Amino acid sequence: MWMFIGLISFIACITFTVIAIVSVAKKNGKAKKQFVITAALFVIFIIAVASDPSTAVDKADNKDDNAPTKVAAIASDDVTEDDHAKKEIEEKAKLEAEKKEKEEKAKLEAEEKAKKEAEDKEKSIPREHRSALKKAELYAESMHMSKAAIYDQLTSEYGENFPQEAAQYAVDNIVFDWKENALKKAQLYAESMDMSNSAIYDQLISEYGEKFTAEEAQYAIDNLE
Repeated sequence: MWMFIGLISFIACITFTVIAIVSVAKKNGKAKKQFVITAALFVIFIIAVASDPSTAVDKADNKDDNAPTKVAAIASDDVTEDDHAKKEIEEKAKLEAEKKEKEEKAKLEAEEKAKKEAEDKEKSIPREHRSALKKAELYAESMHMSKAAIYDQLTSEYGENFPQEAAQYAVDNIVFDWKENALKKAQLYAESMDMSNSAIYDQLISEYGEKFTAEEAQYAIDNLE
């Protein structure tokens, strides 16, 4: 409505302006009146344009439309950053889990391989060698004998009578604390026979006695209570 009034006012304003200019050119006395009418029509045009509700609505709509757009854009950026950070964390956790799984798998495979190799190796060892090793472990643990004394016992015809190869395999593969065995032997001599440290040392290293090494015997004397 206001747009239509403004358009009519604008056309009338242009028309009266032209008439006024022509009147001035012809020195017509009505020119002043025509200029007044033109000015009034121009004012009406300005008011009509300014009062057009459609223009105001468009401005308001534009303003309202822009606000949600900006908010949506900000919200979208926040969501994108959060998703990206979450995705990075998930990817990192996934890689760490895969790495740990691979390490555990490799460790398990290595243990299985070592076990199989040990079993294969044991199967390849002659029966007498394995028996001699078990006997050697029994003498070392229960009787606290030295390595040399165990070898003699394994090969003696009055003892276990194993072949020298089997006895040597046994003493080469037995794992034991020989110093601790020497100490236990020394304590036995000291408590049961009340022997001096010097006599105990000689008995420990004697070829006809316990056959411990000098280092093992000295350890026993140094730690004897």
